[in-house]
Amino acid sequence: MQRLGEILIVAGIVAIPLLLFSIVAIALIVERVVFWYRINRRQEKVVNEALALYREDPSLAVEKLERNVDLPMARIFLEALSLEDAEPDELALAIDGAIQAEIPTLKRFNNVFDTIVTLSPLLGLLGTVLGLIRSFSSLNLGDIGGGNAVGVTSGISEALVSTAFGLIVAVVTLFFANTFRGFYLRQLALIQEHVAELELLHRRRYKKVLEVSYATTRDR
Repeated sequence: MQRLGEILIVAGIVAIPLLLFSIVAIALIVERVVFWYRINRRQEKVVNEALALYREDPSLAVEKLERNVDLPMARIFLEALSLEDAEPDELALAIDGAIQAEIPTLKRFNNVFDTIVTLSPLLGLLGTVLGLIRSFSSLNLGDIGGGNAVGVTSGISEALVSTAFGLIVAVVTLFFANTFRGFYLRQLALIQEHVAELELLHRRRYKKVLEVSYATTRDR
């Protein structure tokens, strides 16, 4: 901690926003790691079991999904299956609406990550400029070997440390932001895959219901 405090002091005024950015980035990264870990660990299994139950009895699938309503895909399926006697087109519209409602949750904090990645190197560059200005203001050509050398070296240290600090914050945040973006794209692909399977099962069930209804009407 003492070493970290020394680094922040050397980095100058830009260390304050960079430190705030790093704290915010760490907090959001932890939240997203927990979020995606929960989804990647449970969701695929829950959805596959729900689809298998839907083939037997839709009400069993609904009960399964309600027990896992904290998962995005479970909420999408529940939104669709909550429609009673829905036609295939109505089911598709309900699913599309539910997917659009879940996208902000899946993409949460992406803009914050992008802002941190963009501004951190610029703040580091600002620290570099300020450090060089400090060095040149302390430089006295007639007294190169005197006490002014301390001001020159401290200014150069500020320039280098602030640049490194800004790049570290940006690189670490960019790594996790791209990882979360990959999870998001993979999740969209899985949603489309399982939604297509649900729509196919619903169409088959709906077709059987129409055939039974038609046969009953004809017998009468």
